[in-house]
Amino acid sequence: MKNKVENRVATVKVYHGYGHQNNLVVYGHVLAGKSDTSSKFNNNLLSNIIHLIKLFLVKPIPKVKVSLQWQKQRFDTITETDGFFKFEWKSDTQIEAGWHPVIVHLAKYQGFVSTFGEGKLFVPHATQYGFISDIDDTVLVSHSANTGKKLRVMFTKNPRSRKTFADVVKFYKLLSLAHTSSYLLNPFFYVSSSEWNLYDDLNEFFKHNGLPKGAFLLNNIKKWYELLKTGKTKHEGKLIRVTRILKAFPKQRFILLGDNSQSDPQIYTSIANKYPEQIVAIYIRNISLEKENITTETLDSIQNKAIKTCQFKHTDEAILHAKDIGLIT
Repeated sequence: MKNKVENRVATVKVYHGYGHQNNLVVYGHVLAGKSDTSSKFNNNLLSNIIHLIKLFLVKPIPKVKVSLQWQKQRFDTITETDGFFKFEWKSDTQIEAGWHPVIVHLAKYQGFVSTFGEGKLFVPHATQYGFISDIDDTVLVSHSANTGKKLRVMFTKNPRSRKTFADVVKFYKLLSLAHTSSYLLNPFFYVSSSEWNLYDDLNEFFKHNGLPKGAFLLNNIKKWYELLKTGKTKHEGKLIRVTRILKAFPKQRFILLGDNSQSDPQIYTSIANKYPEQIVAIYIRNISLEKENITTETLDSIQNKAIKTCQFKHTDEAILHAKDIGLIT
């Protein structure tokens, strides 16, 4: 029995980080048990349900020390009550644009064996634009405004069978090339009210559909008994995460993309009024027709009228608008 206790396995999950030489950020979680990387994506209903439930059968490990190794630098921090950790630091050396490996170590602790997790850090090129996008009902068809439909899709679909909106992949690929080249793609940041439980699935969904690779900023991890509440969190956190990106890249100009199923119009309008010089345009997918008028009124309240706005029902409308304002060709 003693040997079993002293050989417990932990998983260090390291999410895509981002930043530049003077401000680098990496997030992650420490969870009990071994990470399940053997997902088989198929159309079997039971298989999809089991897969989703597994994502929320997590046991965070709080108050343990983790260490990040970055080139010749090393940093320590303690996980929070939900196993979450965050590293924020300045690099001693210059960093080329692109993706860089990072490693986070967990030392042997109270019976857990020493282990580590590997992740990637995203340093954007010095392009003219950056893009901050919501995910659910902006890129991924989620039915956020209809709880029944939302849960049915979640439980019956997997990352490879979930649907994007028509032409959204085309639109995002055009945006990634806006006023730059295929060698210097514009950076994307995906900010969502979805939980970190869904991180691997979201990565798989974006990769499978050929959407621009980027850094994800998600919401607090949830336990299995909170599964039916997924995505139902206060949106002040989303405002904070978007603000954090703008502060990390003060010289970058951003385009914000979201939908009107929840609070994106209000959040983005608030951001535009607080950081008017950094916001170029705002795109809102019109998911909720009953909110169409209030969405228009909200966007019209943006004080800097040089910021372009577009509420659209079909993605091709957004593409035409982006062409009209000279954002894409």
